[in-house]
Amino acid sequence: MSNLPEPAPVIRLPDGTYTYADHLPTPIKPAAVPQVVHQHIHQAPPDRTVQRIALGSGVGAGMVTAGVYFGPLLVGALTAIAANLALLAFLAAVMAWGVVSVVRSVGGSDGKAAAKTLAKTRKRRR
Repeated sequence: MSNLPEPAPVIRLPDGTYTYADHLPTPIKPAAVPQVVHQHIHQAPPDRTVQRIALGSGVGAGMVTAGVYFGPLLVGALTAIAANLALLAFLAAVMAWGVVSVVRSVGGSDGKAAAKTLAKTRKRRR
């Protein structure tokens, strides 16, 4: 078992609690020479920053992208369906008007008598 790490030493503090010895604060040793800190600040170009804010950087980015891509496609498909239904409704109204006009003109006196009889029958049922 020589490949296992050494167990962390556990010590008992004066208040009676236990803690790991490697997590104890170490005393600060003053440095002999002043330290030089090199700090590099990196900033993304503005367009990338805006993209990251717009799309998010987490799980929701895919949902936003799908909405941006499929949203206009859905609007286009629904518009095409609505236009087709409007055209079909207009054609149905025109054809119904045409059928009624033809029946009235061709029907003659027999058609008018049949319409009166039908109207009387409907009134009696009420």
